[in-house]
Amino acid sequence: MTGWTWEYEGYVAADERLRESLCTLGNGYFATRGALPECAADEAHYPGTYVVGCYNRLTSNVAGRQVENEDMVNVPNWLPLRFRLHEEQWLTPDTATVLDHHQILHLDSGLLERSTRYGLGAGRALTVRQQRLVHMADPHLAALRTEFTAEGFTGELEVEAALDGGVTNAGVPRYRDLDGRHLTHVHTGTDTADTVWLRCRTRTSDIRIAMAKRLTADEPATVRHDGPRVSQSTRLQLTPGRTVTVDKTVALHTSRDPAISDPLHAALARVGRAPGFDELLDSHLTAWDQLWRRAALDVPGEAGRILRLHLFHVLQTLSPHTADLDVGVPARGLHGEAYRGHVFWDELFVLPYLNLHFPEVSRALLRYRHRRLEQACTAARETGRAGALYPWQSGSDGREETQRLHLNPRSGRWLPDHSHLQHHVGSAIAYNVWQYCQASGDAEFLHTKGAEMLLQIARFWADSAVYDEQLGRHRIRGVVGPDEYHDAYPGASEPGLDDNAYTNVTAAWVLTRTLELLRSLPVPRQRELVERTGLDDGELEQWEDVSRTLHVPFHDGVISQFEGYGDLAELNWDGYRERYGDIRRLDRILEAEGDTVNRYRASKQADVLMLGYLFGPAELREIFGRLGHRLDEETWRRTVDHYLCRTSHGSTLSGLVHGWVLARARRAEAWTYCQEALRGDIADLQGGTTGEGVHLGAMAGTLDLVQRGLTGLDTRDDALWLDPVPLPELSEYGFALRYRGHWGVRLRLTHGRLEIVVPSSDRSAIEVRLPDRTVLVQPGETCRLGLAN
Repeated sequence: MTGWTWEYEGYVAADERLRESLCTLGNGYFATRGALPECAADEAHYPGTYVVGCYNRLTSNVAGRQVENEDMVNVPNWLPLRFRLHEEQWLTPDTATVLDHHQILHLDSGLLERSTRYGLGAGRALTVRQQRLVHMADPHLAALRTEFTAEGFTGELEVEAALDGGVTNAGVPRYRDLDGRHLTHVHTGTDTADTVWLRCRTRTSDIRIAMAKRLTADEPATVRHDGPRVSQSTRLQLTPGRTVTVDKTVALHTSRDPAISDPLHAALARVGRAPGFDELLDSHLTAWDQLWRRAALDVPGEAGRILRLHLFHVLQTLSPHTADLDVGVPARGLHGEAYRGHVFWDELFVLPYLNLHFPEVSRALLRYRHRRLEQACTAARETGRAGALYPWQSGSDGREETQRLHLNPRSGRWLPDHSHLQHHVGSAIAYNVWQYCQASGDAEFLHTKGAEMLLQIARFWADSAVYDEQLGRHRIRGVVGPDEYHDAYPGASEPGLDDNAYTNVTAAWVLTRTLELLRSLPVPRQRELVERTGLDDGELEQWEDVSRTLHVPFHDGVISQFEGYGDLAELNWDGYRERYGDIRRLDRILEAEGDTVNRYRASKQADVLMLGYLFGPAELREIFGRLGHRLDEETWRRTVDHYLCRTSHGSTLSGLVHGWVLARARRAEAWTYCQEALRGDIADLQGGTTGEGVHLGAMAGTLDLVQRGLTGLDTRDDALWLDPVPLPELSEYGFALRYRGHWGVRLRLTHGRLEIVVPSSDRSAIEVRLPDRTVLVQPGETCRLGLAN
């Protein structure tokens, strides 16, 4: 493998699901898993295609209950292309002899290449070479070039290329008790001699989907309409050493697309004017080249190679094309059906990276949240609260999509799911609004849509806080924090925990920032906001009070994850590791034993330590100081040490957060967790989950670890703040960023030295603040600075 390729040698059916996820191609509008075109969906293969924001809602009977779920839809499969010698069986790696198999994902060009050499017996062989792209310049196009070369024989090869509308959502085994038949009214037709089409719609959301396919081959094709499938078949004459080529070009549209009248008409028109494969490839390469320039990342060694793969998948899910769409951040990318394609808090790990490269994409993702503000306010009212209660899982319209039951595969039992009590998702949205506006300087968004979201999220937190006379502090009860293992007190009849430290501290931060913003608004805008929301001075006084008096529990000199955490039992970690080996999903292990993780000081992932991920040391001390606590370095170190040995890392986000925090708290151990974050998906550390979709938050978070975590980069007070922390394993790296209208600002850290290059422009100088000095870097200048040890 090189720094710009991801390669697999040999065919192993058991590895195909993982390879398909990691070899997914996309463009921010749709993506297709890296399945082999000759293979249908089965236990080894799953050729899913997903259009961002295309959801459908169905009701299933689960464990005697009617359960409603909304899923990102597996749309018709455009990939199928199978082949066989005359009157013989279709060739696939599972049914024929594979002499050689090689698959290469070209990261620089967004091209998936495969070469398979099939043994046909009697000294005969057929080499199949394919190149696939999902077009990055035109987000509605995809293309597949297939080249066939015969060895040791002359004969006729039948090739069939199809569009298949008979697909279902069946990519996640634990969801198979749920109804996955999302498509209906599948119709097919022929347009011209070389072009066929398929159209359908989703069953309840009524999204119309259309595909048009053009087949280019030496011989004319015959068309067959077979139920929900339309195919074109051609017969190729093979002779030894001569390569014969078949090109398949596909256009995809849905009724959610802007500037079209009808998806089928749009798809036929687009595929009709699409150029040939070579010309499509040229424009595709140009688009990718532009993306890589804007997101330049130079990290040496194996870490750099993995980071480039992570960046590739982030850009395929959230590209500049996303800026025109009403979509959020699907937690598992457009790479599979895990989490049903829902939008969680994972944008908290994604937007900080995008803010400094593709701010227009960040803005679009925040507009997705703003469009659903009314729904969030309705959800808050339904719980008897003011303000906005954003859902833990969001889909098409912003209602709560979190399932109320989940399956424990270890015990086979369906269990109540209380993760909808993770109200801290609202703080994550507020944090993203603030970070985006600080990085981009987008005052217009901050003063309008951003202010509206912050105000309603702050209002929810203030109304959720109940004053405790005995404590003399406000408390937030009945929530679940980032650690999803703890959702109730031992033996409690009702779910929820009191005073989750992460929830309360971030709520205090939201209230403080919102008060600060309201005071700084232009007077006319301030008046508009007050009039529209009914905000009054009494409410603002309450916010001020709550922001200073929210309860943060402590035990044994460390921050408690929640009130009562210190009373829980200690777990025999060594004993469970000895018995089970991998205990990342400790909750499932204990439930299968008839026990519950709620009884123990055991976390799934970073919870309290998330505070060190969101806020630099100085800001965190300031927040705690406002709450009446002194958070000195020793208290934070003790807190880090306490949770470090009590976390099972059942989430790919956990290693990332621990690596980030330890880079400043316990540097010698940081790299172990950084490597865990880097390897999470490529090594499938969560045990089979990557084949159901990548973990986009963790991938983007590793990029941000280099961009902000190791550099201490912060965008606030109209300046770039830098406080680099050297890691011996990553002592040299560089990257480009976009900051407040400056395109292509380049930062490079090399052995205690920092270089900043600001391209020439008509923008003002960038103020750079380090712990020991402040410098101004003018456009067109290169600034080289020595760093204090």
